[in-house]
Amino acid sequence: MAEITLDLRAAPKAQAYEELQQHVQAALAGIDDPIAGMATMSCLIHHAFGHLWTGFYRVVTPGKLLRVGPYQGTLGCLEIKFGQGVCGAAAAKGETQVVADVHAFPGHIACDARSASEIVVPVYGKNRELLAVLDIDSASKSTFDEVDRQQLETMMRWFQQ
Repeated sequence: MAEITLDLRAAPKAQAYEELQQHVQAALAGIDDPIAGMATMSCLIHHAFGHLWTGFYRVVTPGKLLRVGPYQGTLGCLEIKFGQGVCGAAAAKGETQVVADVHAFPGHIACDARSASEIVVPVYGKNRELLAVLDIDSASKSTFDEVDRQQLETMMRWFQQ
């Protein structure tokens, strides 16, 4: 698998996620380390769709603080407080945030000025504790939709195994 750089941008979205999920499951077979899972998923998702930034913000102080974890892309924000920006909103509410235009999102944190749309998915562990949020940024507006939300939420269930 290491020799494959997955590029699914030309595939229909549902089909692309199906193939991506197969690659994630194959790459993480027998692995139960959440950091290895975050690193692997960041890489596979990022290259599969060619996003601007793909990665995780880990919970370092429950209910208060997220810190950057494994990611692909330019330098990200190092820390984000719960409730601040899209990542902080997802962490505080425990709900996926799909934002068509980040510039219209109250309190958006611009880690990269090229970011135009974003999806942030809460990541829960085996005991239903919030471990992190998956953050994906796009340079285009309205990149993410219900298909992305459903498929990424399903993929993040790997951390509950």
